[in-house]
Formats: sequence, structure tokens, C-alpha cells
Amino acid sequence: MSRFHFRCTECDATYGEDEARLVCPVCARNQEPGGVTRGVLDVELERLPASWPSVPASSPDFLTAFLPLASAEHLPPLAVGGTPLLPVPELRRELDMPRLWVKDDTRNPSGSTKDRASLLVVAKAREYGYPTVAAASTGNAATALAAVAAAAGIEAVVFVPADAPEAKLVQMLAYGARVFRIDGSYDDAFELCLESCDELGWYNRNTALNPFTIEGKKTAGLEIAAELAPEVPDAVLVTVGDGVILAGVAKGFADLERAGLIPRAPRLIAVQPEGSAAIASALRRGAPAITPVMDAASVADSLVVQTPRNALLCLRRVRESGGGGVAVSDDAIVEAIGRLARSAGVFAEPAAAAALAGLDVALEEGLVARDERVVLLITGTGLKDVPAARRAITWPEPIPPRLDAVVERL
Repeated sequence: MSRFHFRCTECDATYGEDEARLVCPVCARNQEPGGVTRGVLDVELERLPASWPSVPASSPDFLTAFLPLASAEHLPPLAVGGTPLLPVPELRRELDMPRLWVKDDTRNPSGSTKDRASLLVVAKAREYGYPTVAAASTGNAATALAAVAAAAGIEAVVFVPADAPEAKLVQMLAYGARVFRIDGSYDDAFELCLESCDELGWYNRNTALNPFTIEGKKTAGLEIAAELAPEVPDAVLVTVGDGVILAGVAKGFADLERAGLIPRAPRLIAVQPEGSAAIASALRRGAPAITPVMDAASVADSLVVQTPRNALLCLRRVRESGGGGVAVSDDAIVEAIGRLARSAGVFAEPAAAAALAGLDVALEEGLVARDERVVLLITGTGLKDVPAARRAITWPEPIPPRLDAVVERL
């Protein structure tokens, strides 16, 4: 049984599980509507494994060793995590980076890293006795919650912008979620989800607001470290919207360092699109807080957030790691979709391929060196946004069914 407590990442106050379920009640008094989430809670396990579990990373025994679960019985029966860390030899040669790796989280059940958070949130919902879990999302968190909730036999309610990619909408509807398409932005969906959960008694999965979203996503960091052990990455590049995935990866490495299983944590590089770069801009300016990006926009829809909800903790974790932030153009993101597919065999959506575009900038700016051990976290499959991927390719014209036509085309 994993025993734990919450610690506020702002005021350092601690709470038992019976005292707080979402955010620090003291710091939450400073919450502004539509603003960054105040009083984000960190989960602190009172006991961590003294050695690596001798079981696969996605197995219940591994998860209960590192996650705040009373029992494995509450875990939904879905194989989340345990995704491969790929050595990508072609991409290594292209970039002259002999120790580059790609963490391919496109292989999660719903096709994204967000499954990791949803697995733990739904497990805790079952433990707490909630029949319904709700979330606001640009798309991937909604599909992840829908998939995991379906496997667990509980209801998922999701709030998404009306212009969310069709593939993601189809996916969440196929899983049986109750979907509310909002005539507004992700930030509008987030606020409506808050209000609905408060009024209707649903368990809120909203990113950063629910501490288990960060805790669930730390498993990506655990897996990277486990596969490279006894070595540790020098840098990990993570694409950033609200900042929860990066904070989760940081938490994974921090837990391992505290347990004595790794000697140090890697630098974290936050990658954002130029049209939605509140966190990257704050990092580059050395600013203590973000400036919201009004009318944020990018081809990488999963990263489009006016006010990143986990900005305070994300900035802190990047700075603690000695890392930094980069912003990349939409053209570079689209180009990276094709490069990653051709050179690594990984088909990524724009928000995931942005990690490769970010690596180019990080190399130019000296945030990483070519001889370092570097990991790109690829967070979502390209099948979630095929129209964006089509911009990265040349569509072939049909030919008549004759050999001479093949030869001519060649």
C-alpha cells in the first residue's frame, strides 16, 4: 500500500488525502478566473522503492510501487505506459547526435501521453467512489479519459473547443464519452468544466487542478530512467501546453533521485509553438510569471493555451533542472512531422513533432550539445490530425495500371 501526503508547491503546506483532493485550500483563495492554477499540489510518497522493480513498467506491481494507490484493484484494465525508448539510428546520423533517443508515447491505448494521467485519475475516482469523471481538453486528454473510463466502467464527461480535430472528436465519442463542444477556447472549456464539476459533483480531472494528473505523467520519466539505467539523460525535450507533462516528467526523475536510483535529474527543455509560447517566453526572458497569449493559435492544437494552468510549477521545474525554453514556428513543426516519420518511423501529431523542431532550436542556441544523451518525448500519434500531417507530404497523382507508367514516375 502506497502511503502519501500532498504538499503545496506554493506555500509548502502539507495535507492528508482526507484534507485536500484538488488544490491547496489556502493558496486557492488567490485564484483568479481564467488565471494560472494556484495551490497546485505535489504528491509525496512516504516510501519509495530502494531498487528497480523486476517487472514491466506498465504492470500493476510497478505502478503501485511508484504511484499513490491503495491497491492495484482500482487500476483500470488497460495497458497504459511501457512504451519504447527508440535509439533512432537514422535520425542520429542526420543530426550527428550518437546518443539521441525517442520516447514513443504514440503507442499508448488512445495514442497519447495523456493516458498516463487518466489511468491514475480514474483509479483514484474508483477508489473514492466517483461514478463520473470530467475534464476540459484540447482533444488528447479527453480521448485519454474516454478510453480509460470506458475500460473502467465509469462515465466520462469532456469539454472541448468546437474546432478540436475531427479525429479526436470521433475517438472520444467512439469510447462513449459525453462530449460538450464549446463555442470558445480551451480556456473557456476549462472554466465551464470547473463550474460543472462543482455544481454536479463530478470528479475533476482538469490538468494541474487534479494533482494526480502530474503524478500519473511522471511514469514517462520513470520509464526513460529505467531503460537507460545506470546512465541518465543529459536533457529531455518536452512539448508544453499547460505544462503538466513536463512537471510530471520532472516529478518522475525527482522521485528516482530521492530514492537513490539515479544520481541526478536531467535538464528539461520546454518546447512551445511561437503562437502559444507563454511558458517558453517567460523562460527566455527570465520572468517570474507568464504573460497570457491572447488569441493563441498554432497548427499544434494540443499546445494552444492562452494561460497555461500549470505555468508556475512548470517554470520552477525547468529552472531547477538547469534547462530552458524554445519556441518553434508552425512551418518547422509541420516539417518535423515528415522528418520524424522518415528518420525514426514515428508518425506524430504536430504537438508531438514539435519536440524535434525544438531540438533544432536548442542545438542552435546551445541548450543541448550534439554529444549529449538527449531524449525527445513524442506525445501523440499523427493519426489524431491527418490534415496537418498531409501538409508535410507531397500527394501523388494516380497513374494508369501499367509498368511503363511506374518507370516513368520513377
